Amino acid sequence: MKIEAQLFLYGILFFVPVGLIYGFWSGGEPVGTVSIPLTGGLVGMIGGYFALLARRIGQRPEDDELGEIEQGAGNQGTFSPWSWWPLVVGLAASIAFLALAVGWWLMVPAVALAAIGLVGWLFEFSRGQHAH
Repeated sequence: MKIEAQLFLYGILFFVPVGLIYGFWSGGEPVGTVSIPLTGGLVGMIGGYFALLARRIGQRPEDDELGEIEQGAGNQGTFSPWSWWPLVVGLAASIAFLALAVGWWLMVPAVALAAIGLVGWLFEFSRGQHAH
């Protein structure tokens, strides 16, 4: 995870100065002057998350320079290949984008459907108190 954290954290060193230079040379053009440094903040948040994750999980086979391919064999995570909840979330996102073109009133059912889809996806494998 260290290389991923470094990759994103180095993005701060690029995007923030480039955004300031852009703002100076463009005469304060509002969109780029704001969005480029905010992109630096975004990659900083992702890099910070990866750095915290790297401290928590420790060394992986990918982080070892002398690592072999077979060291990474085995399960790579828990996935739900037969889940229908991503389809519900995607439908909610499509209705939300349709709301931008048709009318803002469509955002209400889109948000409700997105909340249902996200809660269902989150608790899909729950075996605790809220299992379904």
